[in-house]
Amino acid sequence: MISPDTIRTAIGVVGNGTALVLFLSPLPTFYRIWKKGSVEQYSPVPYVATLLNCMMWVLYGLPAVHPHSMLVITINGTGMAIELAYIALFLAFSAGAVRRRVLLLLAAEVAFVAAVAALVLTLAHTHDRRSMIIGILCVLFGTGMYAAPLSVMKMVIQTKSVEYMPLFLSLASLVNGICWTAYALIRFDLYITIPNGLGVMFAVAQLVLYAIYYKSTQQIIEARKRKADQVAMTEVVVDSKNNTSSGAGAAANGR
Repeated sequence: MISPDTIRTAIGVVGNGTALVLFLSPLPTFYRIWKKGSVEQYSPVPYVATLLNCMMWVLYGLPAVHPHSMLVITINGTGMAIELAYIALFLAFSAGAVRRRVLLLLAAEVAFVAAVAALVLTLAHTHDRRSMIIGILCVLFGTGMYAAPLSVMKMVIQTKSVEYMPLFLSLASLVNGICWTAYALIRFDLYITIPNGLGVMFAVAQLVLYAIYYKSTQQIIEARKRKADQVAMTEVVVDSKNNTSSGAGAAANGR
């Protein structure tokens, strides 16, 4: 008979895979940013929030805090590296106030995690107490990571367009939340259950918005293309008229 620990480990491995997909899901977004040389209206908030979440979960999974949590460390350590790469790319193609804001948030996050680690490891002397303190913070920031797209959801409702809310990211969030909620429920871990359960709810809300505004998004994109084509056609006509006028003037001068 398969033990609960074996099942939990297997789901944790699957959770690592789904979380990796989640971390890699913004790649099309950043390819577009790189190709256009601009961050356009994309928000850095989800990536900055995810970085903080990963750093806190790596701290939670340390043997000195919550032993036997290697699967938590592996995926969140990987996530840290990936999110840092995204943020670096975002900084490279942003400027002014946006870039300064991201840099300040990044510095604040690193300082905060370092301070928490130093205080907890120094002042809390048991695994249970360390796990409780950092686990509560992980719940708060984990919920913040999943709730970060709420700012994008607000923009979707205002503009009636899901152009800047990638579908793949929402789907990856849903699958990841389901896997880690199941992982936490097999050998109950409240600190993993809460943020991932909420993550499932937020992901479902995003998918509902996508279904509602998908059609209007296509209409907006088509209208933008038609407008661009009309502008290009107008420029061609104007250039043609200017060339005709120049040719007539040259002919008159020749006579």
